[in-house]
Amino acid sequence: MSSCQAAYCSMGVFSRCLMLKRASITVIIIVSSAFFSWAVAAESPVTTMVARHLKERIENSSVNELKYCRQKFLGASSIVPPFYEERDFRPAWIEETGISFQAEDLIRVIRAAYLEGLYPGDYHTATVEELIRNMKEGVSPHDDPELLADIDMLLTNAFLMYASHISSGLIDSDTMCRRKMIDHRHTDVVRHLHVALVAKSVESTLESLRPPHRVYHGLRAALKQYRDIESRGEWPAMPPGLKMRSGTIDDRVRLLRRHLIVTGDLPSQHSIDSDLFDDNLRRAVRRYQRRHGLTVDGVVGPDTVACINVPVSEWIRKIVVNLERLRWIPREAAWSSIMINIADFQLDAVEDERSVFTMKVVVGSNYRKTPLFSGMMSYLVINPYWYIPTKLVEKDIYPMIKKKRNFLTVQKIRVFKHWGWDAPEIDPATVDWSRLERGTFYYKLRQDPGPQNSLGRIKFVFPNKYAVYLHDTPHKELFAMNSRGFSAGCIRIEKPIELAAYVLREYEEWTPAAIRNVIVSGERRVIHLPRKIPVNLLYRTAWTDFDDVVHFRHDIYERDDSLYSVLCGESLDW
Repeated sequence: MSSCQAAYCSMGVFSRCLMLKRASITVIIIVSSAFFSWAVAAESPVTTMVARHLKERIENSSVNELKYCRQKFLGASSIVPPFYEERDFRPAWIEETGISFQAEDLIRVIRAAYLEGLYPGDYHTATVEELIRNMKEGVSPHDDPELLADIDMLLTNAFLMYASHISSGLIDSDTMCRRKMIDHRHTDVVRHLHVALVAKSVESTLESLRPPHRVYHGLRAALKQYRDIESRGEWPAMPPGLKMRSGTIDDRVRLLRRHLIVTGDLPSQHSIDSDLFDDNLRRAVRRYQRRHGLTVDGVVGPDTVACINVPVSEWIRKIVVNLERLRWIPREAAWSSIMINIADFQLDAVEDERSVFTMKVVVGSNYRKTPLFSGMMSYLVINPYWYIPTKLVEKDIYPMIKKKRNFLTVQKIRVFKHWGWDAPEIDPATVDWSRLERGTFYYKLRQDPGPQNSLGRIKFVFPNKYAVYLHDTPHKELFAMNSRGFSAGCIRIEKPIELAAYVLREYEEWTPAAIRNVIVSGERRVIHLPRKIPVNLLYRTAWTDFDDVVHFRHDIYERDDSLYSVLCGESLDW
């Protein structure tokens, strides 16, 4: 970037910051003045009495007592009192004539929470609607201001809880437990409530708190599609039989056609009465196989039949749990990054939510799972050393040494006295390997660069507490397999030179040919990236592509069922 371009960018950033600052001041002034005028205008005998009840309850109740209203748990109880104190205890949802239209908007949004893969009962909808019916059966709202105060508090809690869940998830991604109490680390839900009430925009405010990413909105549409299919009972099963391929004539072809029309893989204008497996059907089968992570061969064999016979309710469950996973991603997360979907065994270089290139990867086995996290790639190493983790030495390397005395020599693995940077190298023959036991191995083992190195020829480093990185591999044959969970946790990549050229693309000298030349030379070379690149390790078993087509993958780490159980377990409406 030239100095002129840099100056221009700096001015642009300053101008945008100044504009944002002015805009923020304007918003604060508008909201503050609007709130004040609304509050004054809202004074009435009903709201005054309700405010008095709210004030007495909040000021005279213990912390534990404030956690319940009408025996219903208030997950937002820690921030409900400050919210009312800021309003001088004026009700948020009650007017002279009863509940406000904004309360009706809120109830309507929460009734539709299932469209987001959430459960309306978690927000006390049944209790609130019963109380509203009781209120309407009275002579006038003046009859029971305590009832109105309860309605108001339950609705406030409902907004805050729903806002928290829709923006950052119902489940804590670290503990995999439901958040009983509100989590407003990612979104200032109280501020959003204040603004929504002043602007009379409850419905649009809550809609704006959904994850902004394209894939979330695509999955949300897919959830509606598959629930519609379930409600119509349209999910033809496929009986077992011989493989079907182009040219096959079989009664089951009609069932196959019907199923693929329902799933959208075969255009609906095609006849469902033909029992001939033609080219149009073959293309539809290949599309179905691609969407479900099967071998894409256009042949309907046992794996494809088994997938077709998965109940539609199972696909709905996958969509629901993956909507929740998307809510865990911070709104400010970089969507121009290196993204690895562990369940899909695939890496994508993403720019503005579009994949610019992709490659296969090998991920951790079910026994040694690859962790989920985000990091910043800062450098790569050509012809790297492999410092073998002690756990891997004890579990994998040590047994090989006991079987083959020359194993370390053949694999070009050196032994050092300890893990210090100045550790002296020692002769493996001087070590009594037979006496070593698990937990007593203190030597450092380092594999030299070369074609035998387990990290291959290039290692990509994004420092993290798991010591996980992306790297090449000498075992290229693994990429031909459909399911690729074979590593000890790190990510083995199919096209290391292409990825290196991509992350170094701002350096003109680092062409693919130049990278190959360094590899051939055997020289160990550390190259720092011109700028750090976000790396996101994700676990998605359902998502939509840029054509809004939904894809599903096998739950290789068996996480979907447990997550779904927590999502749909005991309701928070206690």
